[in-house]
Amino acid sequence: MKLFRTSILLTGTATMLLAAPAFAQEAAIVDAETAAGGGEEEIVIIGTGQTRQVQELDAADIALEVPGISPLKAIDKLPGVNFQSSDPFGSYEWSSRISIRGFNQAQLGFTLDGIPLGDMSYGNHNGLHISRAIASENVGRVEVAQGAGSLAAASSSNLGGTIEFFTRAPKDEFGIEASGTYGSEDNVRAFVRMDSGQLVEGGSALSLSYAFQDADKWKGDGIQRQHQVNARIEQKLPDGRLFGFVNFSDRRENDYQDLSKEMIDRLGYDWDNFAKDWDLAVRVAHIANNRGDTGAPVSNPAAGTVYPAPIKTADDAYYDAAGLRKDWLGAVGFDTGLSDAWSIAGTAYYHRNRGRGIWYTPYVPTPGGAPISIRTTEYEVDRYGFIGSTALELGANRIEAGVWYEDNDFNQARRFYGLANTSGAPSRSSIDWPKNPFATQWELDFNTKTFQYHVQDTLTAGRLTVNAGWKGLRVRNRAEPVVQGSLAVGEITARDWFLPQVGALFEITPDQEIFGTFSQNMRAYASSATEGPFATTQAGFDALDLKPEKSSTYELGIRTKSRRFQGVLAAYYVDFRNRLVAFSSGSGIQGNPAILQNVGSVRSYGIEAAGTYRLTPQLSVFASYAFNQSEYQDDVLNAAGAVVAATDGKIVVNSPKHLAKAEITYDSNGAFARLGANYTSKRYYSYENDASVGGFVVLDASLGYRFTSGTLDGVTLQANAVNLLDKKYVSTIGTNGFANRGDSQTLLAGTPRQLFVTLKTQF
Repeated sequence: MKLFRTSILLTGTATMLLAAPAFAQEAAIVDAETAAGGGEEEIVIIGTGQTRQVQELDAADIALEVPGISPLKAIDKLPGVNFQSSDPFGSYEWSSRISIRGFNQAQLGFTLDGIPLGDMSYGNHNGLHISRAIASENVGRVEVAQGAGSLAAASSSNLGGTIEFFTRAPKDEFGIEASGTYGSEDNVRAFVRMDSGQLVEGGSALSLSYAFQDADKWKGDGIQRQHQVNARIEQKLPDGRLFGFVNFSDRRENDYQDLSKEMIDRLGYDWDNFAKDWDLAVRVAHIANNRGDTGAPVSNPAAGTVYPAPIKTADDAYYDAAGLRKDWLGAVGFDTGLSDAWSIAGTAYYHRNRGRGIWYTPYVPTPGGAPISIRTTEYEVDRYGFIGSTALELGANRIEAGVWYEDNDFNQARRFYGLANTSGAPSRSSIDWPKNPFATQWELDFNTKTFQYHVQDTLTAGRLTVNAGWKGLRVRNRAEPVVQGSLAVGEITARDWFLPQVGALFEITPDQEIFGTFSQNMRAYASSATEGPFATTQAGFDALDLKPEKSSTYELGIRTKSRRFQGVLAAYYVDFRNRLVAFSSGSGIQGNPAILQNVGSVRSYGIEAAGTYRLTPQLSVFASYAFNQSEYQDDVLNAAGAVVAATDGKIVVNSPKHLAKAEITYDSNGAFARLGANYTSKRYYSYENDASVGGFVVLDASLGYRFTSGTLDGVTLQANAVNLLDKKYVSTIGTNGFANRGDSQTLLAGTPRQLFVTLKTQF
């Protein structure tokens, strides 16, 4: 029955797409309505002319969302994109997860103006999250390639797709933009941007902005706070530009408590950390010690051995946790034509990060102090790189070549900081950078050197466009001990000098085209003590016989457009080989070493459809649907050949079969509104598929008015609602990884209904 309903939906979508030329008969009506003053900007730009499955959102679309929203949340409506976060902005990094076609975030590629953002993992080893890289108000557009990302994309992790962000350029005329937002949980956001305009005629233009956001958590006690400064300068050339930018971010965010399904049933969706009840956290730690649950010695026999109801374990709640991040990201670059047929481009960049992941742990008491200490994972990234490319047009051919080089020094440490034996409140704040540790469990220096090149030829012959090329990638990872502890050091390399990509586009009519692509990609190893081949013991590392993960992607699709409608229907098949899995034990807070091994392959296939229909020049409807079937092809075996996890034929974790999005927007005479619905089907969070969370639908809405005359000319008033119907659901899964079987403490509850009001002005 489910298959029948899916077939009906796919058939209906295909019929809508193929019937699109019929809408062209209404073009005269639309022309008349447009002349009367309606707008015609599309909600989503379908990748017309591309040989790959590509969609794009622009700044106007992002501006309709809650100010400060992560661009990742804005693209969630695109087909095949599954984004989850437990906060209303999608910027809380511990919970921020995106997957595409069964590939998780660490298997996707991310860039900003061509500069690699790494895999945007919470571990922060090779880049930074987009919410720190740039303020959302300065994002000009976002391009999503669900399968075959551009060969030029500077990424060593894009097995399953690429997401590229682009900055708004400085304006040629002087102007100031400012906005202020207030909403649920005392959320305050302020943004101001100044565009200098061309300082002299034909000269450089500068943009400078500052953003501040401060919000309470929607449950428990804690804050989400960020300062951001973005500065950019551009100089136009006769056939190109010079540019440079510096972006700064200081983000401090308190964490939500990770949950299991059993905990949700017992404690509810609103259960969270103990903060600010320090005395209760201390009492629970004493009880855990007395019972032997933490492995620490008995610390206060008078506390007894019975947890206060409804608590059952030391992991039900910790006192507090937080993530602290400071980033500087800068670049200088150029792109210009040397002749009518020859162009070159280059960008040099630098990124510096200092970060702390903080957990108040009852598993390590403070010597001579509280039965709790602060456990940190500490990050220091210093990376620099260069991206260069050239293109030459020779008749019907466009030949492109490019290189990317990056040298990344990453220091990571696990330290413990003491807490005094106080009552009422702890002696250290979770959002202050801790000093003077009493122990360093391990500290490692990592270096990662990445080299990538690509060559591609695009041939245009009438209505047929064919491009073919390849990239080569080599990534060398090295780990050296500072305080080695129990973790591995050594060197490992991922290398493949020939990763091909071939695509074709045929224009059936000026309004319809078919496209197809084949591509291969490889994911390099992570240089980190908390993921990848070094996140194990030395004996485990020395015994590794790893191959880097690789994927082969096949796509076939059709696009169509008319005066009222544009749409795309695509099918794909993915062969994912050499899947790597890290097996760990204990709760996440314990940080036990993992063992990494190749465990076979994954097969994925599916269909994606998206379309925008303009009912009138003022009223548009957008819808997308994706069906994805991602299955493991092998059981996981140990060295002796025994089954560790019976995964053959099981669905990939965090890989919903069905994603459906719908949105209706209205914009006329200053008034605008949008209502969106997002459906995510069942997701598994155990490899053997015996633990899952149910599907859900979440509605978001926005409503506003732009004043265009009088004293309020240039002012916009906007209201946004997130989770309009106050749905209770599990958003992020896998925050502490995935277990082979059974329930585990790796879930986060989705945000309840949140309301925000924003006042914007520009002049």
